[in-house]
Amino acid sequence: MKPLTLGFSPCPNDTFIFYALAHGRCDTAGLRFAEPLLEDVETLNDWAMAHRLDVTKLSFHALGHVLDEYCLLGAGSALGRGCGPLLVTSAGKQLNNLAGARIAIPGRYTTAALLFRMYASGCTNLVEMRFDTIMEAIRDGNVDGGVIIHEGRFTYEQMGLICLQDLGQWWEETTGHPIPLGCIAARRRLGPDCISRIETSVRNSLKFARAKPDQCLPYIRSYSQELEEEVVKSHIDLYVNDFSLNLGADGLAAVAEFLQRGRTAGILPQGDWPLTEAWNP
Repeated sequence: MKPLTLGFSPCPNDTFIFYALAHGRCDTAGLRFAEPLLEDVETLNDWAMAHRLDVTKLSFHALGHVLDEYCLLGAGSALGRGCGPLLVTSAGKQLNNLAGARIAIPGRYTTAALLFRMYASGCTNLVEMRFDTIMEAIRDGNVDGGVIIHEGRFTYEQMGLICLQDLGQWWEETTGHPIPLGCIAARRRLGPDCISRIETSVRNSLKFARAKPDQCLPYIRSYSQELEEEVVKSHIDLYVNDFSLNLGADGLAAVAEFLQRGRTAGILPQGDWPLTEAWNP
């Protein structure tokens, strides 16, 4: 069997989870993985639409578009409470009418984009940007506001921005579920046995990181050089939790609710593909 192609983001939560797998430091259940490709999550989302990788990090929004080709793994996801995207604007700016505002989103297929469209369905003037350019665009007045993700949650105030709405909090209050942000998915064509072993490999990699976090740090820092060490630690603490180790019934229920609401809103395609069940052609 050829090495499995693998992609994940350079964000601290992903490099933390995948350090051991990428460096041969954990049991991969007899599987071989190619050198991982590290890209912005929206790039990975676009690649998934083209079925480029065997195993990939995805936004849950993107997963809703590719369930015919990819299934959700029970390990490696980012879900939680108090960790959702934030809708922000410049301090002192009056933004009372979202319907007429220019709002930056971190990519069409990001969970943040779908969550914002659920929250403010009347706002249609959306500007797609790379996630790490949004705060600067707001500060410079190129957009009226924006939805920020990742480490932006910890640094937006340093840019003179204010939070208008914690979209994760809105989701939690509306549904009672934790917010599903990102996941690891595998091609269904790989078959049930291989997919099960991929999930085990990801879980083993995370277990290594939890047991020996200091060994992962140089790798994490090599992709987060512009972030302060405290921001890196806060990022990992917020986005890597027990749901990352095992989605469980609560996690799967949250994902199912998120996808169903996306379908009801007419944003996600209809379909009855199982979330985690492998497909044999």
